[in-house]
Amino acid sequence: MSDTPFGFGLPPEEPDNGDEGKKQPQGGGNPFGFGGLPGGGQGGPDNPFAAMFGAFNPADLGAAFQQLGQMLSYEGGPVNWDMAKQIARQTVAQGTPDGTKDASVGPAERTAVEEAVRLADLWLDDATSLPSGAATAVAWSRAEWVEATLPAWQQLVDPVAERVGTAMGAVLPEEMQAMAGPLIGMMRSMGGAMFGQQIGHAVGVLAGEVVGSTDIGLPLAPAGKAALLPLNVAAFGKDLSVPLEEVRLYLALREAAHQRLFAHVPWLRSHLFGAVEGYARGIKVDTSKLEDAVSQLDPTNPEQLQEALQQGMFQPEDTPEQKAALARLETALALVEGWVDAVVHAAAGSRLTSAGALRETLRRRRATGGPAEQTFATLIGLELRPRRLRDASRLWASLTDARGVDGRDALWEHPDMLPTASDLDDPDGFVHREHLDFSELDKMLGEAAPRPDENGKDDTDK
Repeated sequence: MSDTPFGFGLPPEEPDNGDEGKKQPQGGGNPFGFGGLPGGGQGGPDNPFAAMFGAFNPADLGAAFQQLGQMLSYEGGPVNWDMAKQIARQTVAQGTPDGTKDASVGPAERTAVEEAVRLADLWLDDATSLPSGAATAVAWSRAEWVEATLPAWQQLVDPVAERVGTAMGAVLPEEMQAMAGPLIGMMRSMGGAMFGQQIGHAVGVLAGEVVGSTDIGLPLAPAGKAALLPLNVAAFGKDLSVPLEEVRLYLALREAAHQRLFAHVPWLRSHLFGAVEGYARGIKVDTSKLEDAVSQLDPTNPEQLQEALQQGMFQPEDTPEQKAALARLETALALVEGWVDAVVHAAAGSRLTSAGALRETLRRRRATGGPAEQTFATLIGLELRPRRLRDASRLWASLTDARGVDGRDALWEHPDMLPTASDLDDPDGFVHREHLDFSELDKMLGEAAPRPDENGKDDTDK
């Protein structure tokens, strides 16, 4: 778990500076990630206003005033999603650190993705009892990925941003809130823009790295759409000494497996997103630091607030509720990723000579802090534990050996049937334990429910 949701807190003592071989930081030294504003250069200075006016460029002045106007005029929710989309698109347009620019997807690439997903679904039929969940297969550019996934990001991030924003507004006494109405409104507008700026930059960076719509283990794309990004698929397989066709097919298997799970386990999406909301409700803000910052705030000195933010003003407290929500979300995501890992290995192991190498490459990508973990840590304070993913994969494989494909997949019928975090520590104990059949229980409850007679009255009316 990261202690700094939305990137609030102390920056690294020695941040990467973009030297060759090092990864660019997503937000520079600024916890809000003001790196994409006009006049700020690639990394951008720490002060967002200095980013606009510090390196004065007449050509950028109009854009700077336009963006400042957007920040002050925003009257929506806790995140300015129009700005988030704008920043994400700008980040994508700048290209990735290796110099690769986004490009429209051509007909040949679309056909290749469609055929790969179609073949992947055929192979998965033998590896899982869940039917196909991909009504369509699409090939996206990075910009198209941003557009298609922003609604899901909004559902993920808004609860956390709302909680932090409420805590900011609650610091001022009621009488001061009444007197400082315009100032509070301006602060909310600035806060929405700040969140939008950081989130947009993070999503834009992620668009340059993801290979599909389910890289983070959550359904980011519209239901029923299996998506791959041909440009990123090629970049992923560039140095693997594996034919591009095999790389594409293996990644299509993972995408199609995720689609099956989310399409045919109806409670799973709300279970995962609900855990994020539960985490948001548990966020506690250090109000003493916030009160000190507000009482000493000089409106003409934005660097003062910036410095307060960098001192960990929004560092969350580890409440029992928050710990429980994080554990619930982390375990559920590990089970999703572990199931996909096990199912794809079963489907591809005997068909693709490179399946083992590709599987290990993806596991190492996650273990070394891939885009999924970094984005979650930035946006909602969560880092997936790679050890849990491997443990979950082993547990699902053991279940397949012990109960067969149907018995393994039947556990997705009800959330209470799934393994817990402690079960991942003792997979053999879980595999050989007797489990309730919740489908039979639901059937019994349905039969016991009052039934209407021919006059439309049930047994309780008689």
